[in-house]
Amino acid sequence: MATTLKKTDVVIIGLGAAGGVACLPLAQAGIDVIGLEAGSRLSTKDMAPDELKLNRGLWPPGVQKVRGEGPTSRPNASAQAVRVNHPMMNAVGGTSVHYMAQSWRLNPWDFKVRSETIRRYGASRIPKGSTIEDWPFGYEELEPYYDKVEYAIGVSGKAGNVGGKIDERGNIFEGPRKREYPMPALRNSGYMDRMIAGARALGWHPFVAPAAITSKAYEGRPGCAYHGYCIGAGCHINAKSSTAVTTIPKAEKTGHFTIVTEARVTTIEVDNNGRITGVNYVRGGQEYFQPADVVLMAGYIYENVRLLLLSKSKAYPNGLSNNHGQVGKHYFSHNQGAAVSALFPFSLNNWYGTPGQGIAVDNWADDNFDHSSLDFIGGGNLYVYTERRPMASVNGLGAWLGGKPAWGSAWKAFIKENADRTNGAYLQKTTLPYESNYLDLDPTEKDPLGFPVVRITAEFKDNEKKIAAFIQDRMEQWYKAAGAIAVQKAPMPGGMGASTHAYGGTRMGDNPETNVVNRWGFSHEAPNLGVLGGSVFGTSGSRNPTQTIQALAWRTAEYLAKNWKTIAT
Repeated sequence: MATTLKKTDVVIIGLGAAGGVACLPLAQAGIDVIGLEAGSRLSTKDMAPDELKLNRGLWPPGVQKVRGEGPTSRPNASAQAVRVNHPMMNAVGGTSVHYMAQSWRLNPWDFKVRSETIRRYGASRIPKGSTIEDWPFGYEELEPYYDKVEYAIGVSGKAGNVGGKIDERGNIFEGPRKREYPMPALRNSGYMDRMIAGARALGWHPFVAPAAITSKAYEGRPGCAYHGYCIGAGCHINAKSSTAVTTIPKAEKTGHFTIVTEARVTTIEVDNNGRITGVNYVRGGQEYFQPADVVLMAGYIYENVRLLLLSKSKAYPNGLSNNHGQVGKHYFSHNQGAAVSALFPFSLNNWYGTPGQGIAVDNWADDNFDHSSLDFIGGGNLYVYTERRPMASVNGLGAWLGGKPAWGSAWKAFIKENADRTNGAYLQKTTLPYESNYLDLDPTEKDPLGFPVVRITAEFKDNEKKIAAFIQDRMEQWYKAAGAIAVQKAPMPGGMGASTHAYGGTRMGDNPETNVVNRWGFSHEAPNLGVLGGSVFGTSGSRNPTQTIQALAWRTAEYLAKNWKTIAT
């Protein structure tokens, strides 16, 4: 039997990028918040730059809970779903502890893809079967929250558009911002300078990308040491601006925020009227019920959808907030396949640095170029970065061996000569939602507690495949302009699988017939339930989602604080 705990004002489920931001404006408003985090709390000792340890996944207990809950995946409803690796992490700070720290805003076009496509090219250009809708608001409404997040967590970069004034040193395609970044951009390297020169030779507009990493001392944290070992790892000097070292400690200092670690939420409870009453969770083998006036879901998309579908009741027989059948619909993930890599005739000196230290080109992103003669909409952000690790470098050279054995003296000589001569691009490309791409509960696969895992049914469509081919060609141009002597382009995958950049499933919009939450992130059906994270997105943009997730979380939390009596009672 579950132990009923003392009631609190708000429960936040998950303390990653989204929940770790939402706690701050709520706590600062004097609202009592309990954060339930499935993982543990990490220290800088857990983040030593050890490639062998990281490759083997030797994180502390409680961090890899997601490994036992990995979704199943299939490309379409006719295929057999198979278990896939879950790319996320449980911990205070969540995946913001070990992400690449690219910290992008979406561009204005990303909020109105449908209407702008129809206006510019006609309704026939919307891909067949796509369920895409415009966001219920535009970039200008989210801009103040982007600004708050950048200063609260600490983002480095160079603005390209401050109040409409364009600066060629930044991204000339970005939407107007209120002010500069709180810190200058991370430093360049010789390789980055080479890529900048190559892009300019093509007539493109390269810029140093924004990063949630300190380029200098900021709010008691040191500037980045550029020591490497940043991909998939935490920062042992706290230069990476995860919520674990930024907004979460600030919220705790208010006295209105309490964290419960290793708390595995199983269901959300409602009363006979369909209002949220609290959450059930398991900790240390004991079941607890935490009553609350408001619940904010801030798990990753797969967990947000799964928890809603598991929380069945008389008021919601098909799952919480799912009386319109929209939970799990409009799913999509970033078109992260179709990679491009290059071989240079000289060493690049990329053994140090961080993946947040990179050069980007937005000329071919979104609708920044004329699509009139093309047969797709959207585009991609081209991005190259500096970090290289010994084992990853050696393993990555296999594609360049040309069928030669990966052993022996000839192999060793090849490795010695080429280990620092290759580079792989990071390409983020537009992906749209489609009617046939969705999430539901797997009918047979269970997690260690016996609950069904999420099943992904999704594949990339023609529009996304054509974007991938187009962007690969642009990346090949860029590499060769920078001096590469050979370029390899990987094939586009069919099924989406699980992704760190997944979207939809609880989409935000004004129409409850096609969306789960309203423009403020609160359920159309259960008014004291909020949903945070990429699951509310209507479009992906061609860039990493984290800062948009955080801006939306701040906006939802601030709205809740200002409308507390209306929502909570």
